[in-house]
Amino acid sequence: TIKRYIEYLEAAFLIKVVHKISNKPKQFQRATQFKIYLTNPSLRSALFAPLQPTDPFIGNMVETAIYAQWLHRDWFTPYYARWQKGEVDMVKLDDKNFKPQWAVEIKWSNQFFEKPGDLKPLLQFLRDNNLKTSLITTIDKEGTKEIDDLKLKYIPASVYAYTVGKNTILQKQRLNT
Repeated sequence: TIKRYIEYLEAAFLIKVVHKISNKPKQFQRATQFKIYLTNPSLRSALFAPLQPTDPFIGNMVETAIYAQWLHRDWFTPYYARWQKGEVDMVKLDDKNFKPQWAVEIKWSNQFFEKPGDLKPLLQFLRDNNLKTSLITTIDKEGTKEIDDLKLKYIPASVYAYTVGKNTILQKQRLNT
């Protein structure tokens, strides 16, 4: 029954189910674990009280807002990675060989700009999958940090959400011409 309700909500474009991969995805496994995102973060405010910038749940809303921007791309399937000792918020997999192409860590904090070594799960995921760079969102910090041979690019979450939305519109316009 719950699975059917989830399917109804997804068919009504109210939610999006995002499937999990492990930190070393070799082949597709049964899709038994997933996250559910609202397709529009304002739905949360409509159902519950609006959030303030210091609210403990604001990080979840920032993640929802960024996912909502990506969900406008019919040609893109987002995943997240989770394993026993870590998680990465968004991963793009190659459609043919199921290998990660890039990873994004969505944060509503400047802590990881100041201490990039604290991003242990992301760093492990990058190393496990031979990725050399990743993007991390912040509140208002921007820049690049390097740890060993890995390049971490930081961008404010608002700028990232805007950029994803703008690029989606431009790509859809190119596809329609």
